[in-house]
Amino acid sequence: MSTKLTLTIDPDVIERAKRVASQQGRSLSDIVENYLKVISTEVPKSSSQLSPTLKSLKGSFKEADELDYKDALSESLAKKYL
Repeated sequence: MSTKLTLTIDPDVIERAKRVASQQGRSLSDIVENYLKVISTEVPKSSSQLSPTLKSLKGSFKEADELDYKDALSESLAKKYL
């Protein structure tokens, strides 16, 4: 049995969401319900819950001992955009 829920949402967001729902042939209620299901489902933290493909990739990448992620990202973005 479904229960009504009252939400306060910006009118522009509602209109855009209604258009998306209409394009997908779904109701806005269905989209919101499915979103709430996704965010309220507990994510498995055990590696035994990983897909076989992901398990095969796990541990295949080793980062450098002295890698500074922020510096590496900054350098990469600078090369790409400057």
